[in-house]
Amino acid sequence: MPATPTMPAMKAPALLLRTSEFIVGLLFGWGLLVSGMTDPGKVLGFLDLAGAWDPSLAFVMGGAIAVGVLAFALARRRTRSFLGAPLQLPQASDIDRRLVTGGLLFGAGWGLAGFCPGPALVAMAAGGGQALLFVAAMLAGMGLFEVWARATARAAPTAP
Repeated sequence: MPATPTMPAMKAPALLLRTSEFIVGLLFGWGLLVSGMTDPGKVLGFLDLAGAWDPSLAFVMGGAIAVGVLAFALARRRTRSFLGAPLQLPQASDIDRRLVTGGLLFGAGWGLAGFCPGPALVAMAAGGGQALLFVAAMLAGMGLFEVWARATARAAPTAP
């Protein structure tokens, strides 16, 4: 692929990585659409355990968990991805206040809106107005968190 003023020449491995990332992203988005995860009504029906519960997303989640368990088991035995890039798995295992608070906020947002970040982006790209509003609110929340985290870091005393 020749270089242009807006796109510099990429080495073949980098182009292969970007192409594979794009294809995997499309596959993931397609899976979210097909499974119904981009439909807030279906998600809220799944979360409504006391009402008209729709258990179909439990099978989607079960399948995703099974694939994830197998993929991480394979990844733990490797140092490089299938395309040769370094493979770095998360090392943190602490359950702290920040993790619990983030999980609670994520769950509350999912339960109130029927969206989580991935499906919201897919639904927004498909023209969903509700998803656009959710993504705007999500980005605003991320920005507010960043401002808060920087202010907290500046105010924290430094160790001698």
